[in-house]
Amino acid sequence: MDEPDAPASQERLTHVQIAQDASKPVSHDRLHEQAVAIYDLLDANLFSVIDATGPYHLHLKTDNRHIYFDVRDEHAASMSGFVMALGPFRRIIRDYNQVCTSYYDAIRTRSPSQIQAIDMGRRALHNEGADVLKERLSNYVEIDVQTARRLFTLVYVMTLRG
Repeated sequence: MDEPDAPASQERLTHVQIAQDASKPVSHDRLHEQAVAIYDLLDANLFSVIDATGPYHLHLKTDNRHIYFDVRDEHAASMSGFVMALGPFRRIIRDYNQVCTSYYDAIRTRSPSQIQAIDMGRRALHNEGADVLKERLSNYVEIDVQTARRLFTLVYVMTLRG
């Protein structure tokens, strides 16, 4: 006999909106990557704002030096906001972008073992970015590893040029 589903935690994101910078066009592939990250994030996440109760709506935007997190309640009323400098992410994002480019090129031309080696490097950089993000947000919000990974993907796509 199936057990009833446990009630979903209220400490989660139920909506994510990205403010796209019109002066910085993003490729179709990157927009797809962003859409997948948002879908996966909304499917399963832990997002618990310190001294607040969810569920939450998250609005993200960047000025190329900072990421602005605007956290709202389920009725879109502002709850919390915090800003994260992008400086600590610059190297990781640059290296991650290079490895991703190599990975996508390798898929077409390299052997499975070469693809696997590049993918391991890609995952390691992605994990490093997620760890830095989780640490930098720890004063404002509690997130789990998978949520941090998906948020890092969003930060990555938002900061790309082209």
